[in-house]
Amino acid sequence: MSAITLIRHGQANSTATDEHSYDRLSDLGHRQAAWLGEHLRSTGQHHERLYTGTLRRHIETAEGMAMDIEPIRDPRLNELEYFTLAGLLREQHGIPFPTEQQQFITHLPLVFDHWRADRIEGAPETYTAFQDRIRDAMDEIAGTGGTALVVTSGGLIANVMGQRMSLDVPQTARLAIAIFHTSLHQLFPIGDHLSPTLFNATPHLDRADRQLSRTNI
Repeated sequence: MSAITLIRHGQANSTATDEHSYDRLSDLGHRQAAWLGEHLRSTGQHHERLYTGTLRRHIETAEGMAMDIEPIRDPRLNELEYFTLAGLLREQHGIPFPTEQQQFITHLPLVFDHWRADRIEGAPETYTAFQDRIRDAMDEIAGTGGTALVVTSGGLIANVMGQRMSLDVPQTARLAIAIFHTSLHQLFPIGDHLSPTLFNATPHLDRADRQLSRTNI
């Protein structure tokens, strides 16, 4: 079993209200990805494999990191469709889409809770199917051999951590809200279990001139 380092993509289009328009990096997102790649190379960290989802923001982040590893694209590493779920939640339950960050903090747990309870009709996938695919992806990557970088999204990272720590839905949602763009999260094999040993690290942004470049929205 091999260690996995999960990476949230760089900042995307934070003004988007749908999946398609969100799925591209902002100028800052491109810089965050480049800074992360520079950090990984300068600290001599060795990773044998690089995985990404198939979303544009995942691919652009991996390209910006310039790790000189041929990436493996895996759709199981794609994010849950938050904007789609939020739109269905508004239509079916009258819960409005958030228009500012504080509202998002309370909105995401509502989305997760309704989705888990199968109270969102027409969801792109069930909550159970999402949980199964990300668990299967992590188990397969860990079992293939050689340390791996995985460029994916915040919601997926939070749910992977939630699975490994047996967190409930509100706790997992709070994790998702906290995750910074291009942050590092490590799962390390301890016995026969992948255990979280690092969460939300941003060493490439821990400089005085990059403090304002640490974003989560």
